[in-house]
Amino acid sequence: MNLHPRGNICWRLLAGLIIGTSFTTIGFAAGAQESLKTSQAPADSALWKQTRIQHQKLPMEDIWWTVNGKDMLWNFKNLHQLFPTANVYRTGTPSKLEIDLDPRLRDYKLEIDGSEMTLDQFINSDRSTVMGVVVLHKGKIAFESYPRMRDYEMPIHWSVAKVFPGLLVRILEERGQIDVSKPIDFYLQELSGSSFAQVTVRNLLDMASGLDCGDQYVTRDSCYYQYSISVGDGHWREGDPKDPYTFLAALQAERLSPQGERYSYSGVNTFILSWLVEKVTGLNFQDALSQEVWSKIGAEANASFLAPNQGVAMTHGGFLSRLRDLARFGALYTPSFALVADTAVISQAHLDLLQDHGRPELTADTRQMPGFKHNVYQWDAVLEDGTMFKGGWAGQGLIINPRWDVVAVYNGYFKDDNYSEEPLMPHILSALKTLYGNESAPVEQR
Repeated sequence: MNLHPRGNICWRLLAGLIIGTSFTTIGFAAGAQESLKTSQAPADSALWKQTRIQHQKLPMEDIWWTVNGKDMLWNFKNLHQLFPTANVYRTGTPSKLEIDLDPRLRDYKLEIDGSEMTLDQFINSDRSTVMGVVVLHKGKIAFESYPRMRDYEMPIHWSVAKVFPGLLVRILEERGQIDVSKPIDFYLQELSGSSFAQVTVRNLLDMASGLDCGDQYVTRDSCYYQYSISVGDGHWREGDPKDPYTFLAALQAERLSPQGERYSYSGVNTFILSWLVEKVTGLNFQDALSQEVWSKIGAEANASFLAPNQGVAMTHGGFLSRLRDLARFGALYTPSFALVADTAVISQAHLDLLQDHGRPELTADTRQMPGFKHNVYQWDAVLEDGTMFKGGWAGQGLIINPRWDVVAVYNGYFKDDNYSEEPLMPHILSALKTLYGNESAPVEQR
């Protein structure tokens, strides 16, 4: 389901939000590409050979998202083989996710192009490009399938990553360390001379800065394209911005509307929020996320962010983790949070904010979907039934409904240039609503 209608070209261009590299700034410059062509792969290293092949397919003069199909599938599972990453660390003993499979989910009937098939049949069919999906109900695995990946792999979750800066800002807000009504340059004096001066933290959280720096690649010198290059998301050329911090500090962008009046999706807002977290905590964003969240969910494995330019985490989109671990994260928002965490990372006040204190006026004339209520704190949509959704480019998603005690995590990719695959989101949302929508989970003490 397209929650960011921009037309086909703009959707393709949106990928630059999340994909690419700066070959010169991270060491892939000069003769690096040539050395990959001429070096001899170890005789016993098939993975290295495949990595070399995939690296050679990355466009040198553009964002590499132009690679679709089987190449995209391989890339999405192996980005850590292609680009530098910044670790997000787990600690302690992994929390046990009990398996209590619900056959109703597996056998849920769908109609795809006039044909009836089950949810399980669809996911495994050639109409789908789902790599993997995990559904938790009451903190237990109710459905799990990995048709195009292994369960231990760490695929990319793209813009699903945006929920993390939103969460950390909220945690710091509840501690009194951030006042979201204040302008961002109150905390980041570096932005006092930029177009972001006087834009409030809350308007950044809700994608309502009013600035013309949305996720569109029109020309190389456009606002978002230049930002994307600055984080290592595109091929760097002499004269391009060398890092996102100095680029944003000097940014002069056109204003589309007064701040706080209209929704306008931009990963720049997200990155500035992660910069705010860094300034307040004194930690790199990935370390703050490790300390505040990932170390507390009983994760099976470390996670990571893509960090192709000088180790700067692509916090706006570029998170890699196991699906079960992202499901554990989602469980923090449900009544079953105690099955994965010793303490409540998500407060009841935070849940109430997400559910009931968005600003529907921001989206009155944009991005509607059935049951849409509002966007809030980097979440794409909160629905009238309590469902929270955050999507990622090319088929990723995180769905949480605290009322039903349900979490769904999935990954996918583009089959071809025509986007001929059938998206999973509306089908799995229908299944969850039908099977669990009449349930009311008990409220746990937080």
